[in-house]
Amino acid sequence: MLPGQIPGTPQAQGALLSAVPVGKAAPETLQLSLPDALDRGLRQNLALLLGGQGTRAARAERLRYLSDLLPNLKGDVSETAQQVNLAAFGFSPGSFPNTRSIVGPFALFDARLFYSQVLVDWKAVQNTRAAGEAVKAAEYSYQDAREMVVLVVTNFYLQIVADKSRADAARAQLAGADAVYRQAIDLDKAGVAAGIDVLRAQVEMQVQQQRLLAVENDLEKQKLALARAIGLPLGQSFVATDTVPYHQAPAVKLEAVLEESFRNRADYQQLQALVRAAELAKKAAQAERLPTVRLNGDYGDIGPKPGNSHGTFTASASLMVPIFQGGRARADILQADSLLQQRNAQLGALRSDIESDLRTALLDLNTASQRVQVAESTVNLANEQLKQARHRLMAGVANTLEVVQAQEAVANATDTYITSVYAHNVAKATLARAAGIAEQTIKQFFGGK
Repeated sequence: MLPGQIPGTPQAQGALLSAVPVGKAAPETLQLSLPDALDRGLRQNLALLLGGQGTRAARAERLRYLSDLLPNLKGDVSETAQQVNLAAFGFSPGSFPNTRSIVGPFALFDARLFYSQVLVDWKAVQNTRAAGEAVKAAEYSYQDAREMVVLVVTNFYLQIVADKSRADAARAQLAGADAVYRQAIDLDKAGVAAGIDVLRAQVEMQVQQQRLLAVENDLEKQKLALARAIGLPLGQSFVATDTVPYHQAPAVKLEAVLEESFRNRADYQQLQALVRAAELAKKAAQAERLPTVRLNGDYGDIGPKPGNSHGTFTASASLMVPIFQGGRARADILQADSLLQQRNAQLGALRSDIESDLRTALLDLNTASQRVQVAESTVNLANEQLKQARHRLMAGVANTLEVVQAQEAVANATDTYITSVYAHNVAKATLARAAGIAEQTIKQFFGGK
C-alpha cells in the first residue's frame, strides 16, 4: 500500500444506515427529539465506528514509516557452554602445539546493546510525511462521515414527522367520511337521499380506512429505519416529539457560501490532504535512486563468566548507493504519479460537485418554499369546498358524490402540503450538508423543533 492511501475508510453507503444497538429495549415509550436522535446517531452509527478505526489504522501506518527514521536500540544477554571437535573443521591432532582435537568445554558470557539509525534516507522521510497527510485525510473522512450521519438521521426523522402528519390527517379524514356516511344513512331513512348516496359514502369511508392503514404502516417502517441508524434496540417503542413545522429559510446567495463551502467541506479537505500525500509519495519513489547513510554500533561485556569479562564495542557507518535495481524505482515512480493524477482529477471533479450541490440545494429550497405556500392555499380552498358541500348535502340540494369529491380534494391537498413541508425541510438540511456545516447548523435550522 502506498503512503497516502487510507486503510479502513468506510465507502459503503450501507454503513450509514446501520448502527450498533446499545442496551435493551425498555418497557416505557421513549420520547425522542431530533437533537436526541442526532446525538445517538453520532455515537453509535456504524459509518462513524468504522471511520474511527480507519483513522487509527492510518496513524499506525504513519508510525510504521516513522520507525524507519528513529533510532533502533535493543539488548541481548547470552551465556553459552561449548565443546568443539577441531577435527570436524579439518584440524588434525598436532596441527597446533599442545592442543588436542577436542577443545572444551568452555563458557562464554556476552551482554550487549545494539544501536542502529538511519542518518540519511530521503525515501523514508517523504514516506513519513505522506503518511502524516494520510492521517489528516482519515480524520477529514471521519468528519465527513459525521456530516453524512447528521443528514441521514435528519432525513429519517423528517420522514417520520411527515408520516405522522399524514396519519393524523388520515384519521381526521376517516372521521369526516364516517360522519358523512352516518349522515347519508339518516337522510336515506328520512327519504331525502337515494340509496346510491349511502353506498358512495360507505365506499369513501373504506377508502379512507385503507389510506390510514397504509400510512400507519409506512410510519412504523420509518421508525424502524431511524432506530437502526441511531442504535436503538429494534424493539424499543418511541415517539418523535419534534413537529418540525414550516419556517421560511433565510435568504442565501451562492457567492456568499461557495468559497466558505470549500473551507468547510471535510470531503474536499480530505482530497486536498490525499493530493499532498500523493505528491510526497511520488517524491519518496524518486528518492529510491538516492544514497542512504546508516550508523550501526554495539557495546557490551564479554568473557568466560560475568565476573571475568571485559567491555568491547563496534561502531560503523555505511553508505549505500543504488546502482541497478531492475527498473524498481521507475515502476514505483510511475505508480505514485498515477495515483497523484487520480487524486488531482478527483479534487477538480469534487470542486465542481460542491458548486453543483449548492446550486441544486438552493433551487430545491426556493422551489419547496413556493410549493408550501401554494399547497397551504390549496388546503384552505379544499376545506372551504368541503364545508360548502356538506352544507349543500344537509340542505338536500346536493348528493354525496359532491361531498366525496370534496373529501378527496382535501385529502390530496393535505398530502401535497405535508410533502411540500417535508421537501422544504430536507432542502434546508441538504443545503447545510452542501455547505459543509450540517453538524453545526441542523439544530438551528429547525429551531430545535
